[in-house]
Amino acid sequence: MILDKHNRIHNYLRISLTDNCNLRCFYCMPDADYSFMPSSQLMQSEEINQIAKTFISLGTNKIRLTGGEPFVRKDADTIIKNLSAFPVKLSLTTNGVRLHEFLDTIREAGITSINVSLDTLQADKFQLITKRNNFRRVWDNIQLLLEHHIHVKVNMVVMKGINDGEINEFVAWTKHAPVHIRFIEFMPFTGNRWMDDKVVTWQDILGTIETKFSWIKLKDEANDTTKKYRVPGHQGTFAVISTMTSPFCSTCNRMRLTADGRMKNCLFSKEETDLLSAFRRGEDIVPLILGNVKAKAAERGGQFVEDYHQLQAKGIENRSMIAIGG
Repeated sequence: MILDKHNRIHNYLRISLTDNCNLRCFYCMPDADYSFMPSSQLMQSEEINQIAKTFISLGTNKIRLTGGEPFVRKDADTIIKNLSAFPVKLSLTTNGVRLHEFLDTIREAGITSINVSLDTLQADKFQLITKRNNFRRVWDNIQLLLEHHIHVKVNMVVMKGINDGEINEFVAWTKHAPVHIRFIEFMPFTGNRWMDDKVVTWQDILGTIETKFSWIKLKDEANDTTKKYRVPGHQGTFAVISTMTSPFCSTCNRMRLTADGRMKNCLFSKEETDLLSAFRRGEDIVPLILGNVKAKAAERGGQFVEDYHQLQAKGIENRSMIAIGG
């Protein structure tokens, strides 16, 4: 069992396969020229397998693969198939561009739930946000997953003046499709030009939805990051991830492993533990894992002030989102 000093049990590991991506979303990747990690610096497929096995021996029962974009990695299918042999719930987060190429792998691995990042339902705005003309491909791949009865969660980062006018369009999508929309409050990371006036809060999101829809609150599960809702008569649901205004840290069970094998005990932690170097030296990484989690702050990496309007984003010590893993 992996416990922190606040007696939170940690059994959920998020593994980033790469810091590379085939999209260029500004809130994830810094504007400046970004140098991706060389292959030798990344965890290799067997290293991922063995490190994951160590986490599982300590009680981890859920693993999510992230990036960057996990499907741009050449051996992604091998990694997925290897991890699917372990007694864990395996899932992944993707931008959806290459999902159709990996559908057979996903089904063979028994993956039943996938998170797809999609911040707009407008093709021209998709290109503005991602700097790529891939909206139709992502849309078609979401339909492909639904056709194969794979649970689809759509992650939409809500940004004022950019896509907040589409909130009700996303909710309307849930009427005839079993999609599960997750509205995410805009969060600060290195180089993502975060400003407090771009944050659309949980309360603002619900207020917008109330102008068109009535909704009922759904029961949140243990360790949930979301506050979940349903519009009566709709097939799908919607939820809000309220990291900035109402964090869920008190029940957090998550650990993160970056593509270069560094462990983070929180999305916003400035401290990292280099598991990969120790593993390559043949050292026991169990004490490093336990020590990393033991040092976890009570809330949001210990770096946030309670009122996000007072937050000085430049003072936060962290990686860019793409280098952490979604």
